[in-house]
Amino acid sequence: MVEVVVTGIGLRSCLGSLTQTWQKVCQGETGLRFQQPFPDFPPLPLGLITATPSSLSDLVPILVEEALADAQLTALLTDCAVVVGSSRANQGQWEKLASAPSPALAHWLDFLPQQAAVLASQAIGGASLSMAPMTACATGLWCIAQACDLIRQQRCQWALAGAIEAPITPLTLAGFQQMGALSKTGCYPFEQRREGLALGEGGAILVLESLTSAQARGAKIYGKVGHWGMTCDASHVSTPAVDNQSARLAIQKCLERSSLRPDAIQFIHAHGTGTRLNDQREAQLIQQLFPPSVAVCSTKGATGHTLGASGAIGAVVCLLALAQQCLPPQVGLQNPEFDLNFVAQARPENLTNVLCLGFGFGGQNVALSFQRQL
Repeated sequence: MVEVVVTGIGLRSCLGSLTQTWQKVCQGETGLRFQQPFPDFPPLPLGLITATPSSLSDLVPILVEEALADAQLTALLTDCAVVVGSSRANQGQWEKLASAPSPALAHWLDFLPQQAAVLASQAIGGASLSMAPMTACATGLWCIAQACDLIRQQRCQWALAGAIEAPITPLTLAGFQQMGALSKTGCYPFEQRREGLALGEGGAILVLESLTSAQARGAKIYGKVGHWGMTCDASHVSTPAVDNQSARLAIQKCLERSSLRPDAIQFIHAHGTGTRLNDQREAQLIQQLFPPSVAVCSTKGATGHTLGASGAIGAVVCLLALAQQCLPPQVGLQNPEFDLNFVAQARPENLTNVLCLGFGFGGQNVALSFQRQL
């Protein structure tokens, strides 16, 4: 089977660039600040990248440029696929159009849901294949898995994979507020004091290629993409299934396809949203399937919940942990509710196999493994 590796990364979060985000996470910093971008809403803890909410057109070209530069590839790529998604896409632009006195719809084609993939394709001068998957908060991991399949099937030499989110809009805030899911003070995954999620902007785009291709051109390798498991509860529009059966199956399939036993995983980047039900469900899953020694953290306490992009950012955290042989900490953790091996502060660790988990509305469950390239 073709081995697929990651040779380039572009990332933006409320903590900054790829390097800034990793350094600040490891230092235990959070990028969440009390912000009031819309006068109809009170100040809330939000992860804004700049002083005002971003858009896809602000973020996608930057991430593509940085990912290609990191991989030492030129902007005009041939035989390159694009698999880039977004769960909210250009919702903010549609809200502005809807509230305008005389809606200007001349450029409505620029605001369709697949625009993240379109912008990424334009940034490389056109793609051999272009896909825009959307599986709610599991979108980022799903995109990486789809791109990896394209490389393994030899349908392209390179693939840009990931997800970008600009979710801080009035409608998004109102929706999560009505659900009672928004935190009023901050994001504290797995904490006794957790009260909900805090929205954050950002995303990540990864350059994928075969190990043979990367070695032939002497590329830097962050790590190998392993295998994945994907299932859907299909039991509720937003609440995870109480029996965990479908989510457990996703993890088990991922481990089986990766030829890994649960005790071979040294680190899990958890979905960890800071909501009551998600954290409880995820903690139970980890306790049921893995030994107590496995290290666990969610970086949403630092970056906020970037919705569809959260899995892509989590994947990058896993790859940096492998490349730098370092465990990132659970930012903001003081009094955990669950008996898991949470990383209290960044520390060196011999890492070979790591796992990234993602869960989305509609019961989407994704587990994706990564391995160190020795």
